[in-house]
Amino acid sequence: MKTSDLIALLSQDAPLSARYGRNLRLATLAGVAIALALLLFEIGTRADLAEAMGTVRFLAKLVLAASLGLAALGLAFRIGRPGAKTRGWALALLFAPALLAAGVAIELMTVPADEWMTKLVGRNWAYCLTFIPLLALGPLACLLAAMRGGAPGNPALAGAAAGLAASGIAAVLYATHCTDDSPLFVATWYTIATLVMTAAGALAGSRLLRW
Repeated sequence: MKTSDLIALLSQDAPLSARYGRNLRLATLAGVAIALALLLFEIGTRADLAEAMGTVRFLAKLVLAASLGLAALGLAFRIGRPGAKTRGWALALLFAPALLAAGVAIELMTVPADEWMTKLVGRNWAYCLTFIPLLALGPLACLLAAMRGGAPGNPALAGAAAGLAASGIAAVLYATHCTDDSPLFVATWYTIATLVMTAAGALAGSRLLRW
């Protein structure tokens, strides 16, 4: 049987699709719970969290991370189903970079040039590169475990989607700890941490999601 024929048969298996969706939802909840427990009991939130939630920069950081995580989760839900269309969710991934680019542009226009480097480096870049991947490990493991019950046509790409989704979850939670709200900081260190976990997801997916 040709691979294309097998994919066509699997795509018509409604119980498989329903079971995959249910497992992925449970995996998402479990992953969020693990990351949240790690945040609350080991890392903690910023002391001025209530005040920060009233600022545009902090809220933009949350929206950015949440939109990335939700779009990547949507892609992961689709990519594990044989023959499912993923174009819509793939395009949704562009919202977060567009929002971040707009934030960076506004900051460059409103902040003096001699302060750009200070904003970019911030005070917590090392923590950012450490804790976002750390918080993402639980969600990534849960998502990959659930995706093993699917049949992704491209295991590495499916793993990358899981890594990106896990990074989005981790970034939302880490944002409540991080006191650096500058778009320049987020564009640099959050992006690096996200790329690391996306690459890790792709590597893990290429090995664990083969079928």
